[in-house]
Amino acid sequence: MIVLVETLSLERDSNLRENFLDGCPALLALVVMDLSADGQGFVAKRLPQLEHLSGALTAIVVRGHEERGYLYRQRSPPYDGRVIEVVALVVGAYVFGMFPTATIVGRRMGVDPTREGSGNPGASNIYRLGSRKAGVIVGLIDMFKGAAPAALALALSGRPAAHAVWVAAVAGHVWPVLRRFRGGKGVATAGGAGLVISPVIGLLCALSFLVVVKVMRVAALGSLSIAFSYPILATIAGLPTWEILVSTGVAAILVVRHQSNIRRLISER
Repeated sequence: MIVLVETLSLERDSNLRENFLDGCPALLALVVMDLSADGQGFVAKRLPQLEHLSGALTAIVVRGHEERGYLYRQRSPPYDGRVIEVVALVVGAYVFGMFPTATIVGRRMGVDPTREGSGNPGASNIYRLGSRKAGVIVGLIDMFKGAAPAALALALSGRPAAHAVWVAAVAGHVWPVLRRFRGGKGVATAGGAGLVISPVIGLLCALSFLVVVKVMRVAALGSLSIAFSYPILATIAGLPTWEILVSTGVAAILVVRHQSNIRRLISER
């Protein structure tokens, strides 16, 4: 594009008089090729020795020149660090999700939830092996493992990052690398993050869990009701397709982790 630049300062221009408009250096017409959104451009070869030009409409810093034209300082494309921020949030969520809540609480009670009961290091197994209070504590902390990273990502980077963190926190709980990828079933962690990302849907899912457990007396059925309810409610609420797909992926993880419970429930019928 062609722009008009008001010349405010020129350095070492004694040899450039013939390049300007015959004694009218206050207003200079330059041909600028705008190559990118950040305004990076070329100055016409008519100005091979220009060292500095600042103007009302544009500013171009020249670091050197050569016979065939003009060398300008390369500027990196616009980049605000959001990619690094999101990666850090995702990795942090996975690490946070690995916190072995049930194992720590179980040891204080003298039990090992990974070897006793159902063998699942989760709130339900702690409840059966220990007490209702212990089960509630494990459940709340596991919910916090999903809720805290999701809330942080939502505040810093928005809903896409929060959904990525949701998956990462659940993966950290279900497949912890420090425990040979043998973790819990991820219901509380998934529920905590889902409650932060979509509070109304999260509360409805929690309500469905309580109703199913109260009626059926089976915690696994309550967990599965959460897994199936969230994507359905997200669809009814008209959430974006990509959010529905992410919630479906999280639900699939929960269903896969409950395979043994599903087989047992089927065999009991």
